[in-house]
Amino acid sequence: MTKLPTENDKIVINETIDGKPVGDSVRDKKSEKADAPTKPKADRFIWGTYIGLLLIAIVEIFSASATEVDGNNVYGPLIRHGMFLAVGFVIVIMFQNIHYKYFKNLAWIVAIVTVILLLFTLFGGATINGAQRAIKIAGITIQPPEIAKLSIVVILSAILAKNQKVGGVTTRGVWQCAIVVLVFCGLLVRNGMTNTLLIFCISLAMFIIGGMELRKVLFILVIYGIAGGGFLWVRDKIEELNGPEETELAHNNETMTVGGEVNREATWSNRIKRYIEGVNPGDTINDYNRQAMYSCFAQARGGLFGHGPGNSKERSRLPLAFSDYIFSIVVEDIGIVGSIILLSLYLVLIGRAMYLAGKCTRAFPAILILGCGMLIVFQALVHMAITTGVFPVSGQPLPFISKGGTSVLVMSAAIGIMLSVSKYAATNKNKEDIKIESKELPKDMQAINPTQFTYNDIKK
Repeated sequence: MTKLPTENDKIVINETIDGKPVGDSVRDKKSEKADAPTKPKADRFIWGTYIGLLLIAIVEIFSASATEVDGNNVYGPLIRHGMFLAVGFVIVIMFQNIHYKYFKNLAWIVAIVTVILLLFTLFGGATINGAQRAIKIAGITIQPPEIAKLSIVVILSAILAKNQKVGGVTTRGVWQCAIVVLVFCGLLVRNGMTNTLLIFCISLAMFIIGGMELRKVLFILVIYGIAGGGFLWVRDKIEELNGPEETELAHNNETMTVGGEVNREATWSNRIKRYIEGVNPGDTINDYNRQAMYSCFAQARGGLFGHGPGNSKERSRLPLAFSDYIFSIVVEDIGIVGSIILLSLYLVLIGRAMYLAGKCTRAFPAILILGCGMLIVFQALVHMAITTGVFPVSGQPLPFISKGGTSVLVMSAAIGIMLSVSKYAATNKNKEDIKIESKELPKDMQAINPTQFTYNDIKK
C-alpha cells in the first residue's frame, strides 16, 4: 500500500529532458539565457525595400543604357553601375553597425568639407550638361551637390536636437538652421536650381518635424526672401556696372551663354516658359523639346504592363535615358503597374521612417531617420514629376536606379543611417533600453522626441 505525502514531508520534483535528470546548473543556464539582452537588429522592412530597389536598378540601368553600350562590351554600363551599387551595399552594412550618436559628432566636420567642395565646384568645377556642378579627380567625377543633400540632413538633425525646448526650438537653434541652409543654398543656386529647391523643401520639412514653431518657420521664410531679393539686386547692379553683353543661345541642353559663360537664369526662364506652353504630339521635335517629347513617347508606349525589361525603343533616342529620364524607360519597360510598384517602394520607405521615428524616445534619431527618408523619397518624387511633365525640365537622378556613382553612394549612406537608427535607438516601450540610452548619450542628445504626441510616458 502506497503512503500518501503529508504536509511535513519534503516533495522533490525531478525535471528530466529526454528521460535524463536536469540539475540546477542546467536550470540556471536556461534562466540566464532568458534574461540575457537581445542583440539589436536593423529594420527588415527598410532592408527589404532597399533590396527591391537594387533589383530594379540592375535591370533598368541595363535596359536604359543602350546609347552608352560599347561594341566590345555590351555589359559595360551594367558593370559600372553594379560596382557602385556593390560599394553602396558595403556602405549600408558599415553604417548600420555604427551607433547613430557618432553621426552627430561628425555632422559639423561633414558640413565644412561639403562647403569646401561646393566652393571648389563653384570656381573650378567641371561643367556637365550646362552646369558647373562636378569635380574631376584622377578620372573620377564627384558631384558635391549630391553630398550636400545628406550633409544638410545630418547637420540640421544635430542642430534641432541640441536646441529643443518645451514646445519648440530655441532662438539660437532657429538662427543656426537658417544660416546653414542659406549657406548651402547660396553655394548651389548658381548651377543647380532643382538641387537648391530640393534642399530648401527638405530643410523646411525638417524644421516642422523638429518641433519648430510655425511663427519661427515663417520668420525663416522671410529671411530667405530678403536674402534672395538682395542677391538679385546685387547681381543687377554688377551687370549695370559691367555694361550690356551679347547674349547667345547655345543649342545644348537649353543653356544660355553670356560672354562665354553659362547663364543659368536664362536657362531656367526658358525651361519654365516651355513648361507653361507644354508639348503636343504634333509639335516639331527640336533641341529644346527633345527630352520632353521622347519621354512622353516612352511612357505612352509603355501602357499598362509595358513591353518587358530590355524592350524599350525610346532609350536610343531619349537624351539621358540612363539618368535624368530613366523613369520614362521604367514605364516603357514595366508599364504603369510596374511604375506604381516602384513608387510604392519609395513610399514604404518614408512610411517606415515615420513609424520608427514615432517610436524613438530621443529627438536626434527621430529627426535623423525622417530626414534621410525624406531625402530619398523627395528626390524620387521630383525625378518622377520632371519625367512625367508635372515639373519643368531639369536634372535629378532617381535614387539607386539612375546612373551616377555619387548619388548611389550618398543614398546608400542615407539607408545605412536609417538602419542604424532602427537598430540602436531606444523605443518608448522598452524602459530598460531607455535607461541605457540615457547613460550612453551625451547631454546635448538627451532631448525628448518632438515627433511624439505625448511626453508623459517617456518622462516617467
